[in-house]
Amino acid sequence: MSSALTDLFPLPIVQAPMAGGVSVPQLAAAVCEAGGLGFLAAGYKTADGMYQEIKQLRSLTSRPFGVNVFMPQPEYADPAAVDVYAHQLAGEATWYEAELGDPDSGRDDGFEAKLVVLRDNPVPVVSFHFGVPSREVVDTLHRVGTFVLAAATTPDEARAVERAGADAVIAQGIEAGGHQGTHRDIPETDGSGLGLLSLIAQVREAVGIPIVAAGGIMRGSQIAGVLAAGASAAQLGTAFLATYESGANALHKRALTNPLFVRTELTRAFSGRPARGLVNRFLREHGPYAPPAYPEIHHLTSPLRKAAAKAGDAQGMALWAGQGHRMARELPAGQLVEVLAGELASARASLAGGGAL
Repeated sequence: MSSALTDLFPLPIVQAPMAGGVSVPQLAAAVCEAGGLGFLAAGYKTADGMYQEIKQLRSLTSRPFGVNVFMPQPEYADPAAVDVYAHQLAGEATWYEAELGDPDSGRDDGFEAKLVVLRDNPVPVVSFHFGVPSREVVDTLHRVGTFVLAAATTPDEARAVERAGADAVIAQGIEAGGHQGTHRDIPETDGSGLGLLSLIAQVREAVGIPIVAAGGIMRGSQIAGVLAAGASAAQLGTAFLATYESGANALHKRALTNPLFVRTELTRAFSGRPARGLVNRFLREHGPYAPPAYPEIHHLTSPLRKAAAKAGDAQGMALWAGQGHRMARELPAGQLVEVLAGELASARASLAGGGAL
């Protein structure tokens, strides 16, 4: 990674931006203070909501941090398919005594308004999910001193990130929890994504910009592994979801290591876009029938997910988690960074001595 970007965070540890209230300023600040790169998630927030969190984070740390922004989505959802799914969810609405959300509540997540804020009040790093911004957008952020990153799940997507002028690409393997950052939502490719190590190798040959590796990373030895494979840093989400500062619902945190939830799956059940979560009743019953319609399905199910959380029912919540969720550790975020750094140092020493990770 370019020395200018590396200098922003001493440790090659990036806290993934988890939307939906998980990546709160307290979490990002703790990671930054410990030497990693903390991130805020602007997804599902208004531009002013994002700005208020940036101000709060700046009051908690003077260290560099990042903000993640969702790219606007094209209009390709079939309204009839959304209506059919809404009819299927009627029983859920009755059960939780909640109204289904309006699927037409907006597609661009306030993208342009958020860019205005980020240009007028520059932050050190901005990353993009669900696509790649135009070269013009990247250039305007560069002009105010912001480093730009974007997620990619294939070598071709990584090339698009490089062509846009981004400073680094976030290579997201299929092991990752939450939404896959595919640039186009193609139902025919569901479940066919690349594993992280294979993706790193292919992206490394496809582009010349630095790689941040993401997907299922829970231990310092795994960080050492992706660095050895060619990444410049590792991005961890699920590992930080269980930390004290995380804004995740307590039910969600406990579910990560609850024997009741034995595996994860990619599903469209909650949002209409492929996302990895713990397999629960809602996912099993509705996943096979959810249409490719993001963010329509996200808006539709939002009141149901909130009602399930309020009722203390983890079986109706979107329990996003990566494949390594059983390895989650309930620690303060700063302490977790220290533990990861220690494990990374030990793994590197073992590699240098000819041992195994």
